[in-house]
Amino acid sequence: MASMDLQTITQDLNRRFAAPLPEFYKRRIIFWYDEDLEFEDKLDELELDNASVLALTGTNNFAAKKLLAVDDTTSNYLVYCPVHYEKPEDNWLINIEMYSEEFRADLNSIWMDEMGLPNNPTIRKMVKGYRKFFNNIERRKNVAELAKNIGTASQLHLAVMAQICGVSDTQPSSIMQAVLAQSLDIETNTIYQEFVKYGAQNPFWVMVSQATGYSEGDDCDLGRLATHILLTATTRTMRSEHLAGLDAFISTPHQSYCYDMVSDWLQSSERDSLYHIARFVEDEARLPQRFLKLGVDDLANTECFPCINECILTILMKEISDYIINVDAITAIVEKRRAMVWYDHVSCYYEGLLQVANMQAFYHEHAAGFHLAQAKKVWDAYTSDYYKMDAYYRQFHLCFGQSLTVSNSVLDDLFKHVVEKVEGLYNGWFLGQLGSNWSNVCAEELADYGRILEVDQQEDFYRSKVKSADNKVYVIISDALRYEVAASLADQLRRETQSKVSLDSMEAIFPTITKFGMAALLPHKELSAVQKTSGLVSVLADGQSTDSNNRDKLLKGACGQSVALQYKNIIGMKRAERSALVKGMDVVYIYHDKVDEASHTADSMVFPACEDAITEIKNLVRIICNEFGGTRIYITADHGFLYTYSPLTEDDKVDKTGFVNRMLEYGRRFCLMQQGSNPDYLMPVKFLDGKSEMEAYAPRENVRIKMSGGGLNFVHGGISLQEMVVPVIEYQYLRNAYKSYQRNKDKYDTKPVEVSLLSATRKIVNMLFSLNFYQKEAVGDNRSACNYLLYFVDSNGKQISDTARIIADKTSDNGQERTFRCSFNLKSLKYSNQDSYYLVIADESGLQAPQREEFQIDIAFALDEFNFFG
Repeated sequence: MASMDLQTITQDLNRRFAAPLPEFYKRRIIFWYDEDLEFEDKLDELELDNASVLALTGTNNFAAKKLLAVDDTTSNYLVYCPVHYEKPEDNWLINIEMYSEEFRADLNSIWMDEMGLPNNPTIRKMVKGYRKFFNNIERRKNVAELAKNIGTASQLHLAVMAQICGVSDTQPSSIMQAVLAQSLDIETNTIYQEFVKYGAQNPFWVMVSQATGYSEGDDCDLGRLATHILLTATTRTMRSEHLAGLDAFISTPHQSYCYDMVSDWLQSSERDSLYHIARFVEDEARLPQRFLKLGVDDLANTECFPCINECILTILMKEISDYIINVDAITAIVEKRRAMVWYDHVSCYYEGLLQVANMQAFYHEHAAGFHLAQAKKVWDAYTSDYYKMDAYYRQFHLCFGQSLTVSNSVLDDLFKHVVEKVEGLYNGWFLGQLGSNWSNVCAEELADYGRILEVDQQEDFYRSKVKSADNKVYVIISDALRYEVAASLADQLRRETQSKVSLDSMEAIFPTITKFGMAALLPHKELSAVQKTSGLVSVLADGQSTDSNNRDKLLKGACGQSVALQYKNIIGMKRAERSALVKGMDVVYIYHDKVDEASHTADSMVFPACEDAITEIKNLVRIICNEFGGTRIYITADHGFLYTYSPLTEDDKVDKTGFVNRMLEYGRRFCLMQQGSNPDYLMPVKFLDGKSEMEAYAPRENVRIKMSGGGLNFVHGGISLQEMVVPVIEYQYLRNAYKSYQRNKDKYDTKPVEVSLLSATRKIVNMLFSLNFYQKEAVGDNRSACNYLLYFVDSNGKQISDTARIIADKTSDNGQERTFRCSFNLKSLKYSNQDSYYLVIADESGLQAPQREEFQIDIAFALDEFNFFG
């Protein structure tokens, strides 16, 4: 129904004329507006009880004014007005209209009134054009809510489109984003089909053209629009010659608008929809083939296309395969790209390459090889420096393992070529050269003493650490927790807990296998070994078995208030149950097995298990401190391990056929034999201070003894530093009440590192500019990494730039290595050099109050927001 019927109109008008007059009024005049002449031919049928009808024709203005103002000043009148005046001065009756009432009988007018729209011909025409759309009360409510105080046709168009899109604002960028995110196929795009249904498609394309510069005449295509927006935005961060040939998709005057739109989209929670659109555009414009011809630096600053990460990684991986490993370039590009979106999709590849760079840097530092002349010096060098190479190798293989679950067809094979180079660097160079140096310098001491002189011994652990303690001691023994993994654990404990943490080392008893290492950590005066009827060797402490089921008894023998527990048993218990187990105890041993246990499933599980072990031990530390009230904890291991990803060649194995008859027990890295054996190719190690009738031998370097079965990649039992260097973490929990904590509160409290502005300038004179930032402290003992978001706002807090991100996790003590350079793009707005603007440095987690730095913006050419449809 376009309008009310005559009967309803008559009733409504009679009711209004019969109503009491306002104060000081002697009569009522109602102007009935009907610009569309819907009721012109119905006037004669109108029967009013208490009013006369005066119809305006556009030519009877004088007569009408004379009648109302002079001839009859007491009667009620309905003035029928089908005329619209462009200018108020053309309206002869305007002074009478000012004190009269208004009436409209068409739905348009009712709807406009309902939505609070201004009553002008342009808006009336638009509402009429959108009649199908407005014929729904919910839609009318939404439009009224979306655009309060709509004053222009532009605002009404945007409000209608925003309502169809279901977005919460009337920004053209939000509308375009919603449409493109729905589908790039016009036929299946339900939002666009709603535009067509309600007649909003033409305003949409007008808006698109004005905002982005996209204009395809009658051939409107959402895929081409997406390509146009993304490529136009890209010209803001990439030199135009790199996009030569794609000019049809680029509108330089609209660069700022397109960049701002894409930038906001990237930072929004709806960014996943942009990922699929960007992938479409990459294929359509054949961007990967184009970008692979560029240098890494040419690609570094452009964020919106996921393929840029793949191109950068492809270029770097090919260089590594060609033995070109540019440490600084890899480090810089990973630093830059990891703060950008889409990084998570390929983070394992980037972080893997970062470990390659770390390994290469280590190689450069030790390019002359390993030539220390004394075993103690090699030991000290390993525990302070060399172990890092083991950590880099482990971290690389964690990334490589992760990549196998990502299956990126562009990068997978290239990454496998990188693995070959990593294996050469670690297995061929590091393990080979260090192993050779170590085997040479430790051979004599191991043969004569069975240990390295001047190095703390695992056998002395209970006596020196536990027995001498003046209060309750907790000992966590994690099977095969090697030194470099413990170093990572110690770092995390320092950062994440209120504690004093030190990392030391001791030499594992030989052979470096579980039953010997576990025995060495128990209280004893003397260890001995006997051959059991099964043929295997059993380790005794003062004549008693050291098997797992006897360890509790041995601990209680040395100190009655002792207990041996298994992590896997207590972790599933209720809090009260496990607290009861340690109540009244002075010595608590907790046995943890993650790494060694994983090796029994598959060698490849070992490195992921190291990460799990760190997580579980940290949790166990929290339980000890928070539930058991413990404050002093030792974390150690029975032995370390050697692991290489690549399979060994025959040259890396020793054939045992020459001495097999004299063997009592052996593994891939050790051999216990009858006295007087002297096997070829193996190094002698004095066994149990020479008090045993057995002799012990080990292969040199990282060589394995040939034997059937798996387990070639993960081994222990031998004399390599990776197997023999056992960590000792001493953890002291600092309660708030402790004097030592109160005195050194700042030293022990864990806080996020801070980032501050380094650049001296506080004046911006370009739409694109860069600023330098500084991470005040190194991430370390009690300073944790933190992510910061950086952007500019005006004095009302409205964001006026894109958002940069800093991942502040630098560990270097050198301040120059803790700097960041961030690029910013101002939005296309008007800026005044009289106003204040602010750089905001906000903690991404929201836990810290944001920092604000005042800036002035003085840009010669003022840009303004678009007046759409203007």
